[in-house]
Amino acid sequence: MLLNTLNSALFQCRRCPRLVAWREEVARLKRRAYRDWEYWGKPVPGFGDPQARVMAVGLAPGAHGSNRTGRMFTGDASGEFLYAALFRAGFASQPESHHRADGLTLNDIYITAVCRCAPPGNKPTPQEMANCQPYLEREIEHIQPKVIVALGRIAFDAILRLFGKPPSPTFAHGAVFSLPASSFISHPSSLLCSYHPSRQNTQTGRLTTEMFDAVWRKVRELLDQTPR
Repeated sequence: MLLNTLNSALFQCRRCPRLVAWREEVARLKRRAYRDWEYWGKPVPGFGDPQARVMAVGLAPGAHGSNRTGRMFTGDASGEFLYAALFRAGFASQPESHHRADGLTLNDIYITAVCRCAPPGNKPTPQEMANCQPYLEREIEHIQPKVIVALGRIAFDAILRLFGKPPSPTFAHGAVFSLPASSFISHPSSLLCSYHPSRQNTQTGRLTTEMFDAVWRKVRELLDQTPR
């Protein structure tokens, strides 16, 4: 399934009544700082290079970040931290991501999430994540990544479930796991763990710039070990 066809279906998705109500309420009421914005207020599609060898998977759009801008990790502190790191690692054309028309392009990486609608309190339910799982599976099927970067434990567990592996307690920042070929990806791939670049993690020092840069250096190492 082509990405544009998948995204057309995604934009029409209303499978999770709680999330539909929340994303639309946030888009209607807005935040004072963004009163002049026309909020996206819909499911947020993946973003990046359709020929990418790397896929980064986050949790869900932020209410006033991606739910406002319509682009993954765009418009909030998590995105500021992520795109600056991707720029330093050579995966992004610029270190900032403000809106969909800001000129940012990604090279060899595609960014997506477990859940495509902004959830209240940044906490989607297990059923809401399950409802979104087919979109992630189809993206993996199209992109065929060599390396998948799980941004946070929830993304890690979701990817393992998608590949038919039970959730593991061994999530650790910088850890690497092997994923088998499956019905939707034709080759084995690597799963690399990272703490999520949320403000909660970056401002407390749980995830530092040096730690995050090391993740993307590891991605480069894994790609060098894998033929194109």
